[in-house]
Amino acid sequence: MGKGKMLAIRAIIAIVMVVLLSGCGIGAGPNQTLVKQAIAIQVSQTQQALTQQLYSSSSQTPEFEVDRVHITKRQPLKIQDLVSYRVQGTYDLTLKFPNHRVTQRENPFEVYLQRQVEGKTWRVAQLQAGDGERGDRWVTQLIPTD
Repeated sequence: MGKGKMLAIRAIIAIVMVVLLSGCGIGAGPNQTLVKQAIAIQVSQTQQALTQQLYSSSSQTPEFEVDRVHITKRQPLKIQDLVSYRVQGTYDLTLKFPNHRVTQRENPFEVYLQRQVEGKTWRVAQLQAGDGERGDRWVTQLIPTD
């Protein structure tokens, strides 16, 4: 087999590997579905905190739906020595109350997503301010897979 054929075969194999690995999500940044799940986690946490502060503990937070996630920026970074991304953009949020719905359009968002070592799962990361003795630290929460 000639040198030219060997190079062509290697190039084809490399292209096939890149396509296969991209399809598995290895080496790829967070997709829109993952970002939508991260936004939903943060909205849920905010809703629960607001309900606890504004109403009695027996009050229920309204159901909500995150739609039309538009990613405008993905910035790679490291969080706790793991590959992570700062993702920014906008989304629509619909709050579902017993008698009506309220939709807020084009809410800005910024989420930090951390890929786990094995590359199969992601965590949403939030920076928590430390007290005088301890500095800021990242707190992460697993994003469930469907």
